[in-house]
Amino acid sequence: MAQQCEVCGKGPAMGNQVTHRGKAKYLGGVGTKVTGISRRVFRPNLQRVHLATPNGGTRTARVCTRCIRSGAITKKIRQAPFRLPKGAEKK
Repeated sequence: MAQQCEVCGKGPAMGNQVTHRGKAKYLGGVGTKVTGISRRVFRPNLQRVHLATPNGGTRTARVCTRCIRSGAITKKIRQAPFRLPKGAEKK
């Protein structure tokens, strides 16, 4: 559960780290060569955010940035918005 999104469950994924050497042909070189391939871990971009719960409370959770941007969560309101007092409207 350490490196996992609490909303979508996205976790670490394995992949390859490919090392290249040389200058690309379109830049005037003889082409690039692969000089090494090693395993690596792609970790999700997790952020600790304060969430609003359905019963009106708040709690913290580790959520990936894709869930934050898509609106899958509702952040807690830190401060009530400013309201004009009644009768103080401009004419």
